Formats: sequence, C-alpha cells, structure tokens
Amino acid sequence: MAAKSGEQSAVEVLYRDLHPGVLAFATVRVGTEGEDLAADVFVTMATALARFEGDERALRRWVFAIAYRKVGEAWRRARQRGTHPAPVDELGLRAPIGDVEAEALDGLSTSEALTAIARLGPPQSEVVLLRVVADLSVEEVATIVGKRPGAIRALQHRALIRLAQEFPGSMRNTEALPGHNWVDEPS
Repeated sequence: MAAKSGEQSAVEVLYRDLHPGVLAFATVRVGTEGEDLAADVFVTMATALARFEGDERALRRWVFAIAYRKVGEAWRRARQRGTHPAPVDELGLRAPIGDVEAEALDGLSTSEALTAIARLGPPQSEVVLLRVVADLSVEEVATIVGKRPGAIRALQHRALIRLAQEFPGSMRNTEALPGHNWVDEPS
C-alpha cells in the first residue's frame, strides 16, 4: 500500500474515498462538530498509517473505528462542558464536489435519509451508518462498537423498520437499497 510509505497521491486517494462516509457518520453523530471530527480522524489516520497492517477492507474498518472513538470522545467532552450537539433539523450536510444537478437531486434524498437516520438514536444510527455509509459487515460493526453480531442485527432490523415507517414505499424490501446486503450471509 503506497499510502503507508507517505506517498501523497495515495493518501489523497484514501481521503477522497473515505472522507464522504466519515463526514456523514460524524455529522449525524455530533452535528456541527462533524467536519472538525472528520478532519481529526484523517489526521489520526495519516499519523498512524505507517503502522497499519492489513488490506483495503481492514483499512476502511480501521478508519471508521477511529471515527467511532472520536465520536465517543466528542460526546464525553460535550457532557463535561454541559453542551449538546445541534438539533438534527439544523444539520447542514455538504455534498462532495461534482455534477451539481445530480448532486442536488441525490443530496436531497441523502440529506433526508441522514436526518432520518440521526433521529434513530445513537445505537441504531451508528449501526446503520457503519453498515451502509462505511459498508462494513455485521461482524466488523460488532467489533467496532463492542457488541455481539446478533445485537447488531437486532439494532439494524429495528432501525430499518423505523426508517421504513418514515419513508413508506421506499424500503418495502432489501432491493430498495441496491448494493447493500442488510443481512449478512452466514459465515
């Protein structure tokens, strides 16, 4: 992996690939501090990348594990300060640079979906974000959040039911989300 040796173009590719998901995860979990938290995740990644061992999938899991820990730290700081993240309705999510028309159409549904996911509450929203945005398996999410795979599946199932109620007709079956296997096949 060229990024491990500090090759700037390889690190930039990792950033472009992982940043949108990390930013979405962070913004849903900590509100207005999401951008700062995402930046902190990538600073941590860049400083520790030389010590990383594993393939691309392990790297993705590692980066989202860093994000998960940073969210926990942000929540602890907020409790110590006596402050709370901004309400979900005030979240201003940004879409990546690209085709403005397509992003405007996609961004609306993405923004609505992320807002709905944020309303699920911490355990369910974390599971949905790590499964969908980070594209991690049930086992990988279980490792990151410190729960058993069965608990992750149950949280995911309850979250999907709530989201289906919020978006009638759009999530009647798992085909509503192409490319996402909501229930992992047996190992």
